[in-house]
This record gives sequence, C-alpha cells and structure tokens, in this order.
Amino acid sequence: MSSDNRQGGGGAAGEGAPPEQLALIRESVRRAKTPRAKPRTWRGAALAEELPVARVLVDKGVLHLDRYFDYAVPAELDADAQPGVRVRVRFGAGRGRVRDGRREGGGLIDGFLVERLAASDYAGPLAALAQVVSPEPVLGPRLLGLARAVADRYAGSLADVLQLAVPPRNARAEQRPSPAPLPPPEPPSAGTWTRYEHGGAFLESLASGGAPRAVWNALPGPEWSEALARAVAATLASGRGALVVVPDGRAAARVDAALTALLGEGRHALLTADAGPEKRYREWLAVRRGSVRAVVGTRAAMFAPVQDLGLVALWDDGDDSHSELHAPQPHAREVLLLRAAQDRCGFLLGGWSCTVEGAQLVESGWARPLVADRERVRRAAPLVRTVGDQDLARDEAARAARLPTLAWQAVREGLRQGPVLVQVPRRGYVPRMACAQCRAAARCRHCSGPLQARDGGAGGALWCGWCGREEGAWHCPECGSFRLRAQIVGARRTAEELGRAFPAVPVRTSGREQVLDTVSASPALVVSTPGAEPVAEGGYAAALLLDGWAMLGRPDLRAGEDALRRWIAAAALVRPQEAGGTVVVVAEPTLRPVQALVRWDPVGHAVRELAERAELGFPPVSRMASVSGSAQAVSAFLGAVELPAEAELLGPVPVPAVPAGRPRRPGSPPPGEHWERALIRVPPGRGAALAAALKAAQAARMARGGEEPVRVRIDPPDIG
Repeated sequence: MSSDNRQGGGGAAGEGAPPEQLALIRESVRRAKTPRAKPRTWRGAALAEELPVARVLVDKGVLHLDRYFDYAVPAELDADAQPGVRVRVRFGAGRGRVRDGRREGGGLIDGFLVERLAASDYAGPLAALAQVVSPEPVLGPRLLGLARAVADRYAGSLADVLQLAVPPRNARAEQRPSPAPLPPPEPPSAGTWTRYEHGGAFLESLASGGAPRAVWNALPGPEWSEALARAVAATLASGRGALVVVPDGRAAARVDAALTALLGEGRHALLTADAGPEKRYREWLAVRRGSVRAVVGTRAAMFAPVQDLGLVALWDDGDDSHSELHAPQPHAREVLLLRAAQDRCGFLLGGWSCTVEGAQLVESGWARPLVADRERVRRAAPLVRTVGDQDLARDEAARAARLPTLAWQAVREGLRQGPVLVQVPRRGYVPRMACAQCRAAARCRHCSGPLQARDGGAGGALWCGWCGREEGAWHCPECGSFRLRAQIVGARRTAEELGRAFPAVPVRTSGREQVLDTVSASPALVVSTPGAEPVAEGGYAAALLLDGWAMLGRPDLRAGEDALRRWIAAAALVRPQEAGGTVVVVAEPTLRPVQALVRWDPVGHAVRELAERAELGFPPVSRMASVSGSAQAVSAFLGAVELPAEAELLGPVPVPAVPAGRPRRPGSPPPGEHWERALIRVPPGRGAALAAALKAAQAARMARGGEEPVRVRIDPPDIG
C-alpha cells in the first residue's frame, strides 16, 4: 500500500529525441510480438501466480511511517523476490495515477521484502516492485524480530534499527562465495576459568549445550581475552554460535588473536569499523550464510546474524563506546539482553569493574556471579595507595611535576623496574582555572564564563572561554585569594612536566591524536587519557592516577561508578603486588570509589550504588526518558503526550549551552541554541508503556510537520 503523493514523475521517454530516432522506436514497437513492460512501472506486466503481494519495509526512518507497505510482484521478479531480500519500490504513488490497475509515480526508495502474501488487506490498486536489488536474503526472521524489539524499547523506527543491523551492500563481496563451515572443535580446557568460583562449571555448561547467564568480575591482568576465547570455543564445541562485543578495535584485536591462537583460522569473523565496507560485508555474509559461527566486534556487531546462537558476551559494559550514537541510540548491553531472551542462549557480562546494571542482574537472580575469592584477588591486584590533594610535595623535583611526594617516589621506584603509567583525566593544553586556595571555579566578571590561560599555565594571561574578554586582575570572590591553579591539566602538559622532573626517562603519550596499543618493558613514562592506556609487556611497574577529584566531581549520576571503572582499567595493567606493582591515586581517601579501588571491590561498590538508586528511584531501578529541545517545543510535546499514570515529570530545566568551536556531546544543543530538557521517570515494568507513549507523540508531531523538533531518548546515559 503506497501513500499519496501528488507530485508528477519525470518527462516521457524519448522527449527531445530527433524525429528519425522516434520513428525507429515506433517501428521496433510495432514489430515486437509482445511489448515488454517497463521496469519503472511494470505497466501491463503479469503478476506472480502464487503469492502476488510483497510486504515491504521502506527505508524511511520516520516514526509515522513505521509500518509495512504492500506491493504487487511482477512475474519476472517472482523467483528473486523472496523474503529478506533488498528491493526498490516507488514510494508516494498518488491514488489519481492509476494505469491498467496499477498505481504509478512516486520516487524510488530502498527497502526490504518482509514476506509474500496471497492477498493484501488494502482494497485499492497496488504499485509494483520496481526492482530486486539482490537475491541475497539479508534480513531473516530472527534479525527482523530483534530489530522490532529494539525499536519498540527505544521508541524508534524499525528502519533506523535496520540501518544499524544490516551493513550496506557491496556487490563484489556478495558475488564471492563464502567458505565451507568447519566442524565443531573439541571442548577447550578450563584454563584461567579455574581461578573463579563456578568458572569451570560455566564453561562445562556451554560445552554441553546449556545456556548459563553470568556477570563476570575479571581479575587484573591481560588474561581476560583468553578467557573469552575459551567461552567461545566451548560454545562452538556444542555446535552452536557465539557473539562477543567489546568497546573498541584494540580490545577486538586482542580477542581475535586469542581465538586464532586457540582455534586457528577460519572459525570466527571480526566485525569492526576499521575493516572497510567490502571486507566487513564479506565477513557479515559469511556469518549470515552459516560459514562462520563465531563473531567478535565492536557495537556494530551486536546485531550480527549468528546462526543457532548459544552465547552472547559483552566486555566492559560501562564504556561509553557501547552506546550507539545514531537513532534510536540503543546500548549494546540491552540489545544482547534482548538476544539472550529471544534465542534462549547463554549470557556473559564481563569486566574488571562492575556496573550497577550488572549488579542488578545478579540481585534479581537473572544471572549468577563469576568472581574469585578474596585471597586470589589480593594476590593478583597491585598495591593501591592514596594521597589527598592537601599533601604537597616537599622537594623541588616533586613540585616541578605537581606530584605529592608519595606519587613522586612511586614513579622513581617504578622506573627502576619498568614502565610507569600516568593517567590524566583529559587531554590538551587548555585547562580550566580555579582558585588554588578553595577550588572555586575562576569565572568571567562579565558573563560568568570559564576563565582559561592562553599559555596553558596558571601564571599566564587569562581570557574568557565564552565572550573572549581578557581578565587582568582576577581574585577569588569566595576567599579573596589571588592564586590560580589548573583544574585539569591535559596529557601533553603532564608529559612535559614529568619530562622535566625525570629528564633521563623517555616520555610517551597515548590519547585521541595517537593511541598506543603496546609499549615495551623498558623504563618509560607513559602518559595516557582514560581508555587509551597501552598494554605494557610484563605489566607496568607502577601507575599514577592524577586529578581523581576531576572525574569524581562531574555533575553526573554515574560519576563515581565511571571514575572507579577507569581507575581499575588502568590499575589492572599493573603488575601484582607480589611483583612490586604499585598504584597511587590522587583523590580524597575517604570517598567510596577510592575505598573500593583500595580494597579492589568494584562489586561491593556497585551493590551499594544499586541500593541507593533503588531508594531514590533512579535508573536502572526505574526507567527514564529525556525530552530536549527549545522551551516551546518541549512544552508543546509534554502537553500532547499521554504518559502512563505512574509517570513522574522532572523539569524542564535549561541545558548547558555549547560554546562555538567546542565539541558537542550526544544530545547537546547546537552552538548558539538554548534548549531545555525534561526527564520522565516510571517504575519498573512500565518502561514499554513509556516508550510507546513517547513514540506515538513523536510520530504525531512528524506527521503534522512544521513543528520544532524535539529529541526523545530512552535511558539517557547522562542525566546529571
């Protein structure tokens, strides 16, 4: 069933051609015994004898068109027009443009053929399929069901989800046959899984065809990739498939290498954005065709069509990279949870740390914990020492590197044994300034914008990051002090300061401009931003976690959880305490995340966070959605939406503006625009009703047109 569109089509064929050419065309038509139907409209063409109706999902990612449309199947396309193939259809054919019982007109648009029917429930004339792009069935029933479940959960359209789930077609990759599937391997030995309580039983259950569900708190060290490879191998041994999703390409490469070492080549596919369109589509097709039964990849692989799925695994679910940036912005953890329920397969959520969502899965009884005993944790973890910000250096070298004495000594001792890791919260040369006495932010007297130092130091000229005015005589309005300090000093400046303090030691940086994968075991200072820490051969001798208060002080519900996760990720790369590994964190020792790091108890921290959020009604105990846009648009949307009776509205409140030239976070307003945001909270069990109500209201706005847009996001990762 095509929607109305009164716009006319293109010019007639042959318009503007010379007379002799037109005469030749007419003569050819007269001589033809049976005039050939035009593929543009298939006017006069016979329809398929069986199942002459194709139900098509058109690639229009708008909510008010989130449904199927019926098209007629010409007889010439009958063989190729099978469920799951890519097609092209005329969308927008008007009711007034009917020729020979066939609707015509409209623009060509891509789509997927969902099913073939004997008759349509639409009473009017149907437009015909214009083209079968490829006979390759890329959209199977399970993938379609998963995509629909994700669209409903996140108040999005099915077409938008399928853009994430099915990669773009590459004809050359499609024409190449996939290799023959290999027989199932032998079950692997337990290996490092014996270090965890019930680890061996988890692997045995996978190998015997079971579907265990577990939240895995991994021990420090690089063995996590080998453990994941053994879980995949055990699943393959049962004759089923496995899917592993990791945060980035570096982690995917480690799991890829571990699987290759354990099983050899040809048993798994690597799906990452770095592979390129042809290689990625070729690997994806091998998975869909059943040639490969195991997949490792980043969040793009969470929809991989693995046949007979036996295990889905996710590593480090707290990483921001697992949250998709494109609509409807699903999270890999939630997609894999849906897959585990849909396919009734095993589920493994692993990481050095533990998120509140992971703790909730265990507390609800849906999953079992996979943890090591405390004695083994103490032997595997490095020694963690804390130093409060009030502890100042007591010698010239320490002051030059802005390090407390304990941290400076840890660096000096560590460099005798190997490389030392230094984690800084952010990169770059433009720190934000604050009072050195009371830590009050230094702000412009004219617009209250943040003051910055032009040369990156606290003694240079100050200027406002919002209005650009210079400040020549700043003093703190809170305590009267005239001294400034950098709130956050980036990786490059930290590297220079440490280089001056340790002039004979090479200094390497790892951050957004250049991310190092590995470093050698020779002594060196490795300065890195969170998430970009390279792996050292044999482990780091020591690690410094600087400016911990900067991460803990973020106005975010997840600030403590995220700071602990980033600290543990860096500390896990350090040698065990028995081998002299030491970690120094510069943060207030009494804070809960700092104490959890000292005890190496991320699970306990997550359980306490979960209890507090349950008491306050915060996610993940409750379900939440955000609505953002201009004040008028948000007000109009909230006035039109029919929320569930249990819904609680928080706000709206202004959204911080983004200065021109600064990078935008997902969900932030465009530079120069002033937005408001409202949060809507519902109790457990009412998330589906909330998503349906928001989707219906958004679809109605889009159908009317001409209204200011609003952004709706289910389970926003950053709620302040």
